[in-house]
Amino acid sequence: MPLAAPCSMSSLRSAMISSLSTGPSTFDDSDLRPGLKERVIIRAMNKPENLLRLRKKHGEGHKVDISATDGARLVRAQSFGRAVIASLVTVVLFCVVWIALTALTNRVFPWMTVILGAAIGLLVRRVGKGVDWRFPTLAAVMAIAGSIISNIVLAASTTAAEYDTGTLQILQAVTSMTWPVFFGEVWNVADGFYAIVAAGVAAFFANPRLTRAQFHALRLWREQSDGHQ
Repeated sequence: MPLAAPCSMSSLRSAMISSLSTGPSTFDDSDLRPGLKERVIIRAMNKPENLLRLRKKHGEGHKVDISATDGARLVRAQSFGRAVIASLVTVVLFCVVWIALTALTNRVFPWMTVILGAAIGLLVRRVGKGVDWRFPTLAAVMAIAGSIISNIVLAASTTAAEYDTGTLQILQAVTSMTWPVFFGEVWNVADGFYAIVAAGVAAFFANPRLTRAQFHALRLWREQSDGHQ
């Protein structure tokens, strides 16, 4: 019994195009080799309605109505006072951690103030929920102030360890003559550099991370507020 000659690639392509254009009912699968029939059927079932139509990356979604009222709600939610309190608490906790780390390692890491700046910026943004320029400015100022204060407390702690006394006693003994000595002998260029870096990091992290809808709502609120003035 003679074997059926295998179909060529051109006849297979013609058969598949015929099946995709006219449907499975007009497609004669007798010319296909065993195993190819199932492939053609699967490809015919998975045929898109329009071969030139791009697949959607996103769903239909829902249109969100944004108004100036939503922007006003964001403005009312911010709290400059809570941001100040969060910054002060962060500076105090950082002083404690830095003193403990210095005592454990017997080394001073001046770049630690950059971590202080990042912590201040994150907490100002999270606690203050600010949406204007005041909050990054607050974070930068508090980062510089915190860098100076933490270095003062660290120097007092080191001095207290040398004289076998307490850090608070050294801080209480600070006079107007102490500051020239501190900024002339203790505070150096590296401390100032890291303080400036900490301020920039704090301002960066304190910037609000708004969604597109929130940004649009704030813009509508500002436009409405300017129109009423």
